[in-house]
Amino acid sequence: MSLSASLSAWLLVLLCAVSGAYCLWRVRRSEREARGGAAGEALMAFGMAAMAVPPGIGPWGPGILLAVFCGAALHALWLLRGGVHHAHHLVGSLAMAYMALTMADGHGHGGGLPLVTGALLLYFAGYVLLGGARLVTAGGGAQPVAGGPPVKAAELTRACRLAMGMGMLAMLLSL
Repeated sequence: MSLSASLSAWLLVLLCAVSGAYCLWRVRRSEREARGGAAGEALMAFGMAAMAVPPGIGPWGPGILLAVFCGAALHALWLLRGGVHHAHHLVGSLAMAYMALTMADGHGHGGGLPLVTGALLLYFAGYVLLGGARLVTAGGGAQPVAGGPPVKAAELTRACRLAMGMGMLAMLLSL
């Protein structure tokens, strides 16, 4: 692995870990109804961080990650009772389980079914583009001013979700 690829991987690990930490903070500060979604996002972010570690996470890692993300998919199915807006958690969990499965099969990067990988790439590319557009319009077009009002929690949550979506897209592109 080249130095630039290794650096990119570690930056992705850092981005996902920081996103996971922020999601955990949201779990503590959220109302009861929002805690499940924030906890799912924290799990996804920390799992993405573990998957992005450069040389892999050891021979035991893919099996454990597969079990964790299958559990996360079941949790996401449970959250669907509260509304279809939790469907993204299900897609993300299944995508992570799919990537862990390709790692467990020994294929690692370069494995996976092209049709499934392509469908997931299209989904997450659309998610990132839509999320980016929503984040840009969240401020109403106003430019931030030094010493101005702090970033709103909703905007930070959108930015966190956007970062995780870009991370997922990067990992899918490396399959």
